[in-house]
Amino acid sequence: MPLIPSTDVKSLCFALSLLFLAAEALTLEASASQSEGVRQTYLPSDFAQFAPRSAFDLVRQIPGFSVNEGGGDRGFGQADTNVLINGRRISGKSNGPTQALERLSVESVIRIEILDGASLDIGGMSGQVVNVITDADKKITGLYRYSPRVRPSGPNTEKRLREFSVAITGGSGDSEWTLSVANEQRAFAESGFEVVRDSTGEITDNRFESSRRLFDRPNLSGSYSKETASGSVFNLVGEVNGYYSNVTEESARRAETPDANTRALKQSEDEYNFEIGTDYEFAVGAGRLKLMGLHRFESSPTVDRTTTSFASGAVAGSVFSRQADEAESILRAEFAFTALDSQWRWSLEGTENYLDITSQLDELNIQGELSPVNLTGANSRVEETRAESTLNVSKRLGERLTLQATLGAEYSEIRQTGSSDVTRDFVRPKGFFALNYKPSDTLFLSAKLERLVDQLSFFDFIASVDVNLGRENVSNVDLVPPQAWNLKLEAQQSLGTRGNLTLSLFYEDAEDIVDGIPIEGGGQAPGNIDSANLYGGFFDATLLSDERLWSGGRVDLSLGYMNSNVIDPILGKKRKISDEFYKSYNLGFRQDFEGTSWALGASIDYDETTRGVRIDEVSFYNKSPGIVNFYVENKDVKGLTIRANIWNLIESKNRYRRTIYADRLTDQVLFSETRSRRYGYSYTLTVEGAF
Repeated sequence: MPLIPSTDVKSLCFALSLLFLAAEALTLEASASQSEGVRQTYLPSDFAQFAPRSAFDLVRQIPGFSVNEGGGDRGFGQADTNVLINGRRISGKSNGPTQALERLSVESVIRIEILDGASLDIGGMSGQVVNVITDADKKITGLYRYSPRVRPSGPNTEKRLREFSVAITGGSGDSEWTLSVANEQRAFAESGFEVVRDSTGEITDNRFESSRRLFDRPNLSGSYSKETASGSVFNLVGEVNGYYSNVTEESARRAETPDANTRALKQSEDEYNFEIGTDYEFAVGAGRLKLMGLHRFESSPTVDRTTTSFASGAVAGSVFSRQADEAESILRAEFAFTALDSQWRWSLEGTENYLDITSQLDELNIQGELSPVNLTGANSRVEETRAESTLNVSKRLGERLTLQATLGAEYSEIRQTGSSDVTRDFVRPKGFFALNYKPSDTLFLSAKLERLVDQLSFFDFIASVDVNLGRENVSNVDLVPPQAWNLKLEAQQSLGTRGNLTLSLFYEDAEDIVDGIPIEGGGQAPGNIDSANLYGGFFDATLLSDERLWSGGRVDLSLGYMNSNVIDPILGKKRKISDEFYKSYNLGFRQDFEGTSWALGASIDYDETTRGVRIDEVSFYNKSPGIVNFYVENKDVKGLTIRANIWNLIESKNRYRRTIYADRLTDQVLFSETRSRRYGYSYTLTVEGAF
């Protein structure tokens, strides 16, 4: 039988009251047309100084706006991005808004509209939304980018020569297509000392370690859209990806002692995945019906191996190999209609997910031979069948006030087979209530209260081993989807030709948050903690110098902060949620020199997460003091844009520390590790062009 906790009954009652308020609001007369939801319009020529090549280059220059990738919702759900193309949401998930915008050449863009999300009849959109309008009379255009990088600094010397992208856009009066082929490449090396201390704080080892990570991510993606004479619209998006990664690390330990040894780590992954999504919208009676479908699949074989070679000739080590196959299939129907001077949208969605994992743990004996180790719960399949239905209403309450509200519920059944055979089902209410208010032509305010149901990671259900850090997670079949009430307030102040300011604040009251917990029967794994709260804010400012100072200057500042509280399952005291975003800053400056094709710029950025907390371990990772970049750009070298960039100019380092406990409750420390690794600076040359 479905499980409906009392908290969910209260949530459902509250959500019903929100919809009742929305229904009451429907008695108000609208005093402005839907077109007045357009707050501002930009033309490609407005950003000519930046020599944009793609629609994404245009969008990222809009003051106070940043693309929300979305794609993390359960199924399609409500629209969780803030980007539309020709008034329509993007049908992909991993193949999302950034990729779609990168495939569109700037020549295909007519204008970009900034919209009030709550004024749209697209469930889930609120706040500031970008709508990219493309040319109906299309010709074939293309753009390309090549970005080699070298790192000349000491032992970390490396080259990146295979990073590129090529995109083509074309079509006719009633259709449009895009195609892109690209490869993302990384070659990253770092080295430094790691200090090990015992329970008394005495140094027991001073290791020199060096690591190197190499990966290629080839991608083929594209889209096709067509609008018929009757107004029906068909969209198709798809992509195929590879991910080929190799990580090596060498650690020289116990030097000049009888226990001297060298530990080597090798990690590899040869993943491939694909996604295809489609939608078809057409008139039905007094409304429009939109049918959406998506299927994605990913196969990820990984091997992690550690080998310790002693001076005596003995060897030891472990190998953890895993084959993980996962897939998601979604069908969704949305019916949009007008009633009571409002836009309504009813939706019904069904989703099937699965993760199938086969794992093997082996230990090296003294002769260097592999022997299998029993690992309970490491071979399993997790499946979920989910259905949801929602009703959304969008209403203009006045010339400067718009409302959007959604009420819905979902049913899910989670099944785990293999090492365990468990089936459970749940009913969860969901929905939101959003208001947009524009008290003046330059100030925009929005508020959104939402009942969220988060997506579980199926990997958390299945036992796994990290042979590098010596961590083991046992199987946990009792995980349930987290839920939360989330309140978000946002204010955007346009400064006209001087820039834009945006402040966003949020508070989240969560249930069944996922964090590390002890598992009955022994061991630890990700599991649910009854309650938690998160709060914080983000501030973004774009300041332009043209009007009051000098021509061509731009400063972008972003600040982010989030705090959280959860009860530690071991200590019984409040702490931050483990491995969660904590704080960040980014400051960027660009100067375009009037009358020339030259520009230069610099930036510094830093981000930090909270401590990682396990039952027997506390760890922390950050980059100090931040990454500083400097670049020089020429926007017309025989029609090309060429940028020379120096990355990590002040040579920031990766820092990591962790403490391992015999018993964290009594503060009994076994040992601790602290390291600082240098990865040096690099030179990147980026060449961009169009055809």
